[in-house]
Amino acid sequence: MITLADFVKEKRNEVNLTQEAFAERAGVALTVIRKIEQGKENLNMEKVNQVLKMFGHALAPVNARELTKTNP
Repeated sequence: MITLADFVKEKRNEVNLTQEAFAERAGVALTVIRKIEQGKENLNMEKVNQVLKMFGHALAPVNARELTKTNP
């Protein structure tokens, strides 16, 4: 399973943007991008969704039991 940090960093690199340029395009502070990519746990969900929206994704609740069934 890929982490949020790895997902955002990978996607940002795919579009060839620096953290600074990506933050500007996503409309968030550079510190938000850095915190996400560093795997910090205390994140503002609204800001994370703003970043994920750039890739057509969003955070959503997932049934942990179902997740473990499909990803052993």
